[in-house]
Amino acid sequence: MSETSAGIIVSGASSPPSLFTARPEARKRLRDFFSSHIRNRNTRRAYMESVRQFAAFCAEIEIIELAQVEAVHVAAFVERQLQTNSRPTVKLRLAALRMLFDWLVVGQVMASNPAHAVRGPKYTQKKGKTPVLTPGEARELLDAIDIESVVGQRDRALIALMVYTFARIGAVLGMRVEDFYVQGCRGWVRLHEKGGKLHEMPTHHNLDKYLEAYIASAAIGGDRKGPLFRTTRARSGKLTDHAMLQSDVWRMIRRRAENAGIKTEIGCHSFRATGITAYLKNGGKLEIAQQMANHESARTTGLYDRRSDEISLDEVEKICI
Repeated sequence: MSETSAGIIVSGASSPPSLFTARPEARKRLRDFFSSHIRNRNTRRAYMESVRQFAAFCAEIEIIELAQVEAVHVAAFVERQLQTNSRPTVKLRLAALRMLFDWLVVGQVMASNPAHAVRGPKYTQKKGKTPVLTPGEARELLDAIDIESVVGQRDRALIALMVYTFARIGAVLGMRVEDFYVQGCRGWVRLHEKGGKLHEMPTHHNLDKYLEAYIASAAIGGDRKGPLFRTTRARSGKLTDHAMLQSDVWRMIRRRAENAGIKTEIGCHSFRATGITAYLKNGGKLEIAQQMANHESARTTGLYDRRSDEISLDEVEKICI
């Protein structure tokens, strides 16, 4: 299964798992599930991997028809997955199967959903695991970027955008030049969040300055419909008309962190947690942070609050030996 400009197609070497090809209606229903029902690209990729792994497991135990799949088989798949994957990953894969089987039941491909009766592994999380930076480290990272080049201007603006708006990397890379605009004598950004939601918020004065400097240096102000953060052409240092990919940003962040002497293995999501923690540490309210981060629940926002890390470190230092 591969992505095209028209959506999802099934063909050739990327054909769906054999478990879903025995009957034409099953193959068509699977195609429709991933092309029209699952719209988010990352969710689509994760769910497709779940389906492939389940189909491979069924092939091992000689199940070749969907009608043969029972709850006991799904439960055995979950147990197998727990041997090599984390509990959140296994919960996601079970959720993917439940949703897909529901889709097949509605389409009259299956009589019932064999995954409904299967309980997933218990998992509770009170604090996020995403590596974060202290406000000082985040400042050092931004200041260490050489802004003599347009690439440096771009990288500083991109990192600052994630820090000051708590934005997801997908929302940042989906921005066009027109998504940074002036309203009420100050800058605003328009973020394209998951589910097609638009999230608008004013910019911090530092972010305002960095974005203006980058757009001026890149000379892209006139290309309002073009991507805001663009790739470079080989090693020329010149920007292209193409938007950066998440993998591009991850490599850039790791390179910039190494140059700044930061040893924490940060990634794209680290700046979301860094910004939220800095905001709350300076007296910000959790419910406002929830709105800024565009979270459905304050509990989710609380997972990004890492102020307790500093308390733990202070207590550890009291062990004077």
